[in-house]
Amino acid sequence: MATLPSSTSTRALCRFHLPGAGARVGAVIGDAVIDLTAREPQLCGSLATLLAASAGTCSGVVDRHAAAQPDHSYAALDRAPASDRPHLLAPIDAQEVWAAGVTYKRSQQARMAESEASADVYARVYEAERPEIFLKATPSRVAGPHAPVVVRADSRWTVPEPELTLLLDSRLEIVGYTVGNDLTARDIEGQNPLYLPQAKIYEGCASIGPLVVLAQDLDPYNLEIHCAIRRQGQELFAATTGTSALHRRLDDLVSYMGRHNRFPAGAYLMTGTGIVPPDSVALQSGDVIEITIGGIGTLRNTVSQ
Repeated sequence: MATLPSSTSTRALCRFHLPGAGARVGAVIGDAVIDLTAREPQLCGSLATLLAASAGTCSGVVDRHAAAQPDHSYAALDRAPASDRPHLLAPIDAQEVWAAGVTYKRSQQARMAESEASADVYARVYEAERPEIFLKATPSRVAGPHAPVVVRADSRWTVPEPELTLLLDSRLEIVGYTVGNDLTARDIEGQNPLYLPQAKIYEGCASIGPLVVLAQDLDPYNLEIHCAIRRQGQELFAATTGTSALHRRLDDLVSYMGRHNRFPAGAYLMTGTGIVPPDSVALQSGDVIEITIGGIGTLRNTVSQ
């Protein structure tokens, strides 16, 4: 069953697959999905085009068509992907995905524990003026709702990292918020901090979705984040945190990400995790990960290897 934003007045963007037509950009108002690509094909032919337009364009196009007759039910689109039926896609086409680290106290503690030899590195970055910012994924490495995410074959301890994720336009203005899963091979990162790219960046290393709630409709510092892992129908792990525990301001993270970088197609920024499963929990093929952020929705993925 689809988990929708809590308010029917919440405005959001999504991408979805339409058989015979391919990827579409949609506006989501409650359970109604309006095909923006059909209504304004030049502006909404891709998310990249929309994010390259002038400031306020994303909210403006949603508002222009908010009262239109729905083309689809959101609940009907929120299902496993198949080429012969409409379904949600990851809300990404040409955007890079970046990430911030050690932005919650729990993340600092976990990374210090897993890498005792380099514990002071994580302690220092938690308090430093400059945050940890790194490239997480290119679009082809990102899974959407109900699509498989991947555990590296050379990792014994890979875990999900549930994160509030920012959608940024070409000017690095925050357009909206979505759910992100920054999968991490913690045993590889724990061997040496210089192995971070191998622990973080590989095929199927991230997922985002199911939709992007427009920035004006959400308070990003007051959101509950819940993560659950299920194995063969049984709950293996569950935990809850909130963005009120963030140690960094979101605009500060965006500012550092944008230093000496340009993003003409827009970009995503994962803002760090406050939930870290213990070393007794490691993802296996067939596990189901569910990450719910209040006001946005639930991102579900099955694990593959």
